[in-house]
Amino acid sequence: MPERYDPGEAIAPTGAGGAMDLATSEGTTLELDASAASGGRAPGGPMGTRPAERPRSLWSDAWRDLRRNPVFIVSGLVILFLVVISIWPSLIATQNPLQCDLAKAQQGSQPGHPFGFNGQGCDVYTRTVYGARASVTVGVCATLGVALIGSVFGGLAGFFGGASDAILSRVTDIFFGIPVVLGGLVLLSVVTSSTVWPVIGFMVLLGWPQLSRIARGSVITAKQNDYVQAARALGASNSRMLLRHIAPNAVAPVIVVATIALGTYISLEATLSFLGVGLKPPTVSWGIDISSASPYIRNAPHMLLWPAGALAITVLAFIMLGDAVRDALDPKLR
Repeated sequence: MPERYDPGEAIAPTGAGGAMDLATSEGTTLELDASAASGGRAPGGPMGTRPAERPRSLWSDAWRDLRRNPVFIVSGLVILFLVVISIWPSLIATQNPLQCDLAKAQQGSQPGHPFGFNGQGCDVYTRTVYGARASVTVGVCATLGVALIGSVFGGLAGFFGGASDAILSRVTDIFFGIPVVLGGLVLLSVVTSSTVWPVIGFMVLLGWPQLSRIARGSVITAKQNDYVQAARALGASNSRMLLRHIAPNAVAPVIVVATIALGTYISLEATLSFLGVGLKPPTVSWGIDISSASPYIRNAPHMLLWPAGALAITVLAFIMLGDAVRDALDPKLR
């Protein structure tokens, strides 16, 4: 005679004094396992969830925050526009910036000449557009040179320490004692070249100590982390630790400071050109135009306002970009 099925046999006592339906529990477990294996949501209620997402890195989190930051978007669009007109100024300015007509000197806005003319009869709009090339070139090249030299010297001094760190500290102290504008007046006054490279070299010469201090402190902080100590214990070479473990985690402060400093170098170029020791004619520069327009500010203020306004917008855009990058890369500000 077949045995009768007793539902009570499927009920097992638990340690808490209750009962658990083993058949139901096993079925639910099998459904959850199948759902997890297929990567889908398990049927049967809120217990089924998707597999845990892969954790994002600092850079992916920073990029996600930057895309949602209106300050970054606005400043990025302005900088993109400046870069485009620096490379191809003829896209929005069809005239020659060096072609002048003395009969139109200091005249205001006219059809085809929205910004008027300067003291030599040159079109202010065309010169303002072409002046972006020299300013952006000086700012970008000086920033790249400062970041490269400062990161290498500061990173090596912070990693190895000892005598190299002490020598770097004393050298940077000497450079910090040199006033930037006074140093430019002394060093660039003997240069006769009208190209941008003497100005870029001067900025790199006096600018790398600041980035080296930033890189040194960042590397000293990064090399004390546990993953660096573990790599050292496993026998990793110094070059591997620097390139694979320390540099990627120490470069964020350097990027932030370099981005903000780029706007500073553009304004420094304009200052040196205004004082007559920076870029020289026939190079078209905002600083040169501001310097030549300053005596006529009462009679023809448009000669000064347009290049000065372009300079102010450019510097502000790079500073805003640096602030947005700093907020995205600094975990303490999240």
